[in-house]
Amino acid sequence: MVSDMVDEIPTEFLRGLGGVHVLPEARLEPEYEDVYRMGEYLDPGVQDFLGAGEGLGRHVAIYYGSFEAIAETDPDFDWEDEAWETLTHELRHHVESLAGEDWLVQDDEDRARDFHKRG
Repeated sequence: MVSDMVDEIPTEFLRGLGGVHVLPEARLEPEYEDVYRMGEYLDPGVQDFLGAGEGLGRHVAIYYGSFEAIAETDPDFDWEDEAWETLTHELRHHVESLAGEDWLVQDDEDRARDFHKRG
């Protein structure tokens, strides 16, 4: 599903992106006991992403396990809607980083997403 969504994104927004990966784990937000991180934009530089070597660069991670954990407690959870929202949110981080900006870091949108997922 996520792969099909990536195919819908205009290529200009994917420039410089090494990939979008759906990872099996659930990822909790460090500051909270019950808030799941659904996705993440990763720009670890050339050495660190997933233990790989030089050149892997910028990526988006989507945490399938987080989606699954939230869906278990929310009968109205819309997988497709949430996946699209998460993907486009993380791609916004990517585009902003290409522009040398990071408006979302301090943006209320990130905080609102965190608390929305707490249920």
